[in-house]
Amino acid sequence: MMNQSPTAKNSGFGRLLIVIYWIFSLSAGARALYQILRKFDQAPLSISLSLVSAIIYLVATIFLAKKDAVSWNIAVGALSIELLGVLGVGSFSYMRPDLFPLASVWSHFGAGYGYVPLVLPIIGLWWLFHTRQASTSRAVSK
Repeated sequence: MMNQSPTAKNSGFGRLLIVIYWIFSLSAGARALYQILRKFDQAPLSISLSLVSAIIYLVATIFLAKKDAVSWNIAVGALSIELLGVLGVGSFSYMRPDLFPLASVWSHFGAGYGYVPLVLPIIGLWWLFHTRQASTSRAVSK
């Protein structure tokens, strides 16, 4: 019987996750930059939150792609902040819709993006913990 090595966080399903995060960082970033230039005075809070989400998606993309234990920790932190952001902004956007005349990426739990912003960090965190042994064992063996 062959001894299989643990799955690396950036292989297989992890690559798909990285691509999705890359797409979201580009999408949220382009949206935020356009809205900052054209509509910032209409909804500064939601537009600023969209920019923050784009930065978090970019950080997640970069550190999901790297193989070392420090990157694993940073990715867990970015995805945890993302999940808290989606839950916090999602709730707040229902409680104070007057502050969100234009939706942010995380408004209404990411409804404008098919709720992917709500599901993505949960799946990402599951994947990181599922592949933790592979990600951290590489750092120890170096």
